[in-house]
Amino acid sequence: MTGRIAGKLLLLLAACLLAPAAHARCDSHVPQARPQNASRDIVGQDLDTIRERGFITFAAYEDFPPWSYETGGRVRGVDIEIGRLIAEDLGVEARFALVASGENLETDLRNWIWKGPIVGGRVANVMLHVPYDSEFACRVEQVVFTGQYHVEEIAIAYREAAYPEDPPVPAYFRFDSVAVENDSIADFYLSAFPGGQLSHNVRRFAGMDRAMRALAAGETKAAMGPLAQLEAGLDTGVAVHTPPLPGFAAGSWTVGVAVHFAYRPLAYAVEDAIHAAISDGRMAAIFHAHGLSYRPPELR
Repeated sequence: MTGRIAGKLLLLLAACLLAPAAHARCDSHVPQARPQNASRDIVGQDLDTIRERGFITFAAYEDFPPWSYETGGRVRGVDIEIGRLIAEDLGVEARFALVASGENLETDLRNWIWKGPIVGGRVANVMLHVPYDSEFACRVEQVVFTGQYHVEEIAIAYREAAYPEDPPVPAYFRFDSVAVENDSIADFYLSAFPGGQLSHNVRRFAGMDRAMRALAAGETKAAMGPLAQLEAGLDTGVAVHTPPLPGFAAGSWTVGVAVHFAYRPLAYAVEDAIHAAISDGRMAAIFHAHGLSYRPPELR
């Protein structure tokens, strides 16, 4: 399931594997009439109601370590801690729904933010771990993309014994095996590497955690994927680095949250909470507590 999150959810970024054509932001977009609330769950979405009732609801991806997952009957992960941080700043309780990812990011936003799924579940006040792309934000007018809290980037984990001198770069995988998450952005990149030179050495797994276990077991020499997911799976004798990735314009992206466009005061309050946590070090502390590197976005 996590392949959808790391791949299809980020397909808007994978479309930029080659350097994008130069043009003004949103120059080809024709604004559409914004829809009225279409969900049967529109009650209780505004900031005042959230504060009056005493809780805020978050949608977070299921089976997505280290970001959001369930273990021992409890939801855990970096995104979960960020949700709790936001709720604490608003003075309310945080409630989480772990949701499956759809075919693409637009589907997820429709299901969990502005309309609701056809069967089962309901919209949330805030969706966590939403990758930001300015062109995509132009097209999805039902959503406010805000509260960017981390810059994720593609990295390579490797067995130190296999590379005692220099860490591997993508060209090494013409000869060496590399583990990736199936249908992920790293999978797209390596499969598209000039001339298909690497495809025969790419080993695909259902999740990045499984790819990292394969690396630790010696089934491959390296693994490629989002840095946080690699760091979460590091084992003895395994290291990680972030080399230059030729022709890979989507090698890094920011992650934030999404809120229904009709609830701007809520979006502003959530953004303020995240901004404060970045500024005073609480955000970095969450990442470090999970053994992850933290790279803050530029504060505006």
